[in-house]
Amino acid sequence: MQKTVVIDVVALSQSVIGEHTPFLSNYLKTRNIQTITPVFPAVTTTAQSVYVTGKWPSENGIVGNGWYDHQDAEIKFWKQSNHLVKGEKIWEAARKVDSKFTVSKMFWWYNMYASADWSVTPRPQYHADGVKAPDCYSYPPELRDQLQEQLGQFPLFSFWGPNANIKSTQWIADASIWVDQRNDPTLTLIYLPHLDYCLQKFGLDFDHIKQELGEIDRVLKQLIEYYQQKNAKIILLSEYGINDVSRPVHLNRILREAGLISVRTERWYELLDAGVSEAFAVSDHQIAHVYVKDKSRIPFVKQLLEKVPGVKLVLDEAGKREHHLDHERSGDLVLMAETDSWFTYYYWLDDKKAPDYAHLVDIHRKPGYDPVEMFMDPKNPFIKLRAGYKLARKLLGFRYLMDVIPLDATLVKGSHGAIYAPKAFHPVFISDQPTGKTEILATDVYDLIWQHLNS
Repeated sequence: MQKTVVIDVVALSQSVIGEHTPFLSNYLKTRNIQTITPVFPAVTTTAQSVYVTGKWPSENGIVGNGWYDHQDAEIKFWKQSNHLVKGEKIWEAARKVDSKFTVSKMFWWYNMYASADWSVTPRPQYHADGVKAPDCYSYPPELRDQLQEQLGQFPLFSFWGPNANIKSTQWIADASIWVDQRNDPTLTLIYLPHLDYCLQKFGLDFDHIKQELGEIDRVLKQLIEYYQQKNAKIILLSEYGINDVSRPVHLNRILREAGLISVRTERWYELLDAGVSEAFAVSDHQIAHVYVKDKSRIPFVKQLLEKVPGVKLVLDEAGKREHHLDHERSGDLVLMAETDSWFTYYYWLDDKKAPDYAHLVDIHRKPGYDPVEMFMDPKNPFIKLRAGYKLARKLLGFRYLMDVIPLDATLVKGSHGAIYAPKAFHPVFISDQPTGKTEILATDVYDLIWQHLNS
C-alpha cells in the first residue's frame, strides 16, 4: 500500500487561510481543497471516529466528547479507551488487504488500547498527594520513554489550559517524525491542536491570532516537507472550523430554576447529582445532551428548552435519527446552539457556591466542556502572582490547587459543534488527488483515505 500521512489541523477552515499562513497558502495553489459537511456534533472525538470508521455516531457510538453513563450514573468526558469506538477502523481493514501494513497514531483521540502499531496520547500522572504531573501514554510502552528522552517531557500544560501554546503541537510533530524515521509506518495519523486555543479565546480576530497562525504554518511546513521527501501521500484535514460567538447559554441553570436539577452540598459548594436529577444537560461546545429521568416528562423539558434564546434545535428521537445520533449514549434530547451561541456546564445559581473544580483545569470532573479553562481571571490583577505562588509550592513539594480559572463565560469568543455556520467555517480536506467535488460528507473521509492508501 502507498505510504500516507493524515495531518489533522484542528480548527483549520478557509476562514483562517491567507496572509498569515504563507506556506499553506502557497501549498494550496497546487492542491485540491474541499469543505467537509461537518458531522453533528462537530467536535473532536465524534469527527475523528467518523473519519477512521466511515460510520455515523449512531453506529460507532461516539456522540460527543462526553456523555452520561447510565450504569455508573456519572458524566464522563475525554475518556481514552479505543474500545469505546465501535466498528472496524481503517487500519484494521487495511491489514486484511496487506499483511505488512502498519499504522502510527500520534495523538488522535481514543488512542489507548487501540490496535495501532505505534501510538502516543496525553496521559498525566495523578499522584496520591494530589499533584498532576506531565506525561504521556504510548504503545509500545517503551516508546514513551524513548520519545521523552529524545524530545524532553511531553509539555502537558502547553496542551490545554491558560498556558496552551505551540510547544505541545511542536512536540507532537517532532515525535511523529521520530516514530516515522525508525518504523516507516504505512499510515500515520497526526493531531495538531494549536489553532483550537486562540480561536476559542479570541474568535476570528487576526490581531490576536496571527502569531498562532504563523506558528502552525511553520509546523506544517516542517511536516509536509519531511513527508514529501518520504514520497508519502499527504492529506491535511480538520474536524471543524471555529466561528465567533458572543452568547453563553446556561442550560443547567434553566433546568435548575425549573426544579429539575438536584445538587448536594459539600463544605461550601454544590455538586451536581446527576443520578437523582430529573433532567440535566451535558454541554459540549455548541451541543448538549439532555438526559431526562422520567421519560413522560420529555415533552415538558423539550418545550422548556425550545424557548431558550440561543437554542437553535431541540432534537427528539426523530431528530436524532435524522442527524445520525440515535444511540443509547445520546441524551433523550439533543440541543444545538445558534451559530453565535454556546452552552456552558454551569449549574450553580450563586458563584460563591460553585464547586472547587470550577476554578481549576479539570477536564474529567467537570460535568461538561469548559473553554474558560484557557483563561486566568482577568478581574484579579494579582492572578499571575497567585499562579506563580502556586507553582512555587508545587516545585517545593507542597500540596497546592492551581485555582486561577474565572467563572466568566463571556470571555470565550469562538466555538464549534453546531453545523449551520457559513461554509468558510466548515472543516476542510486537502490533498493532491482530485475528486471532482467541492464538498464531501464526513463519512467520505474514510473512503478518500482508503483511496490514497491504494493509489
